[in-house]
Amino acid sequence: MANFQTSDGVTIFYTDEGTKEVPVLCLSGLTRNSTDFSYIDGHLPGARLIKMDYRGRGKSDWVEDFTTYSVLREAQDAIELMDHLGLERFAILGTSRGGLIAMTLGAMCMDRLIGVAMNDIGPELDTAGLSAIMGYLGRPPVWKTYAEAAAVRSSVMAGFANVPDSRWREEVEKQHHQTPNGLINTYDPKLRDAVEAASLQAVPDLWPFFKAFAHLPVALIRGANSDLLSATAFERMQKELPDALAVTVADRGHIPFLDEPEALDTLRAWIARLT
Repeated sequence: MANFQTSDGVTIFYTDEGTKEVPVLCLSGLTRNSTDFSYIDGHLPGARLIKMDYRGRGKSDWVEDFTTYSVLREAQDAIELMDHLGLERFAILGTSRGGLIAMTLGAMCMDRLIGVAMNDIGPELDTAGLSAIMGYLGRPPVWKTYAEAAAVRSSVMAGFANVPDSRWREEVEKQHHQTPNGLINTYDPKLRDAVEAASLQAVPDLWPFFKAFAHLPVALIRGANSDLLSATAFERMQKELPDALAVTVADRGHIPFLDEPEALDTLRAWIARLT
């Protein structure tokens, strides 16, 4: 576990296995953090997993200027982390927002990428999933304890089935801190302001950014019941990149945990293509 400082003075937390194997930068979802990828620890031989907390999330600094909670600035932070580690080339495993950052990095420094894996994200986002995100983004949790939140987690996570109670408890602890006054989120509530401001800007067509990965090893993972990445969009992604490895994970909404057998098989095959 370590920290580095970005060019604009923000301290970013990251973890790094420190091996000499294939470097894979793990980029999490919008409100989430590097602990999301703990489920794949030890399951991807040959991969050096580098996980970062975005600014305003997890153990990284929260900033005064919420406008820097942007995909573009987070992509720049990722580049600066790779520079800090002395890694000229690397692969990306991007979950949700992490996949959007991956496409941004493709536009910024494609020559540095050796492969991309995208978990339940694509160049086209379903409005149902976006609405669901805005329903909770930046809102304080209503639950007082980890146990209370974990007990109702299965009922509030749409599209998930056959998930053990222990996993929901892990998820709750990754995304909240328990205090004497109840649970608090592990991210800056101003992230909502940033997303609302970004929604007022014109949205670029992301399909060209996605198709630009055609020369790289690509893996595509989708939750079968995802409300953010539709089955239609996922089918088109496979047609646009026919050489990509692709899998739909049963009993999962947004987002698969990545330790499901079919997800791990796909990621292992993807890692093999990077070597």
